[in-house]
Amino acid sequence: MKLLEKLCVTPGVPGREDRVAKLIQSEAKGLFDKFTTDAMGTLIAYRKARPAKGKKSSKKTKKVMLSCHMDQIGFLVRHIDEKGFLRVNAVGGFDTRNLFARLVTVCTKHGDLPGVMNPGGKPVHIASPEDRKKVPEIEELIIDMGLTADEVNDKVQIGDMVVIKAPFTEVGNMIVSQCLDNRIACWLGIRSIEKLKHHDCDIYVAFTVQEEVGCRGAGPAAAQIKPDIAITLDTTLCCDTPGVPGDMAITKAGEGAGLMVMDSGSITDLKLLEEFEAVGKKKKIKTQRTILPRGGTDSLAIQRKGEGYRVMTLVCGTRYIHTVTETINKDDLFACRDLLTAYLAQA
Repeated sequence: MKLLEKLCVTPGVPGREDRVAKLIQSEAKGLFDKFTTDAMGTLIAYRKARPAKGKKSSKKTKKVMLSCHMDQIGFLVRHIDEKGFLRVNAVGGFDTRNLFARLVTVCTKHGDLPGVMNPGGKPVHIASPEDRKKVPEIEELIIDMGLTADEVNDKVQIGDMVVIKAPFTEVGNMIVSQCLDNRIACWLGIRSIEKLKHHDCDIYVAFTVQEEVGCRGAGPAAAQIKPDIAITLDTTLCCDTPGVPGDMAITKAGEGAGLMVMDSGSITDLKLLEEFEAVGKKKKIKTQRTILPRGGTDSLAIQRKGEGYRVMTLVCGTRYIHTVTETINKDDLFACRDLLTAYLAQA
């Protein structure tokens, strides 16, 4: 869990993923034969086929792409007012009901600086009953850095990255953190390869950029790799909590790795889906089929690129997604890792 914690506390909103990429390259040292970075910032880790001793390689080595987006939902500074308060622009879809009274980190070229995010306007003591019921929009939030306007202007500029400051912790058998979406996939992209001893396919792990603002990095990466099979690793909804009808649960915590049949942007290749299920059954790894009515993953960009590619989306169910307390069952996380490793070993 130390690696996952490092990934979750490293800031990296869309277009600002370089810190995460640097951490991944450091932590994955020795696992891959080559690292390259494309024009958009996607980090592509290449691992050549490693057949078992005495086993002959096929004439055409299959290329398997794993897509793991590095970016998290967050903000960019869009305005500094005359008193030194910051206004921000969202990059990715936050649930604004969870953004009150939050500590934040403002990432500047002068270093990371603390701040407090609150809605502008009157505090509860003097607010009207109508004001108390209102959920502020992103544009109404302010960041107070505790500095004078001159100090703020000396240190902060438009476009600086802002992320929520929240702890990584464990609650029972659950992991709780911000940006498990999608540092879980980055973790899987490292840990599954770490457990993999032999494989007949060439593996390309693409740690992609800008997924949270429209899956922008995965398409160009796929065009470069031209995979025979693409496997997107991501989180998905786990709404097995009070107040949600059973048919809207999407996944259930503790029921295993999620095999995405379809979401609003892609439909999984049926043969790949069945292959993953067969591997799970053989290895006694729990799996659960799932359909997401709204929302998508890197699969939508990969599937439609060029002449098109076969895609599979492997997901880990996440409670309270797109908040600062995203929550994942550890058994589901390990099921995703073990299933992916077992699949790659026989792909």
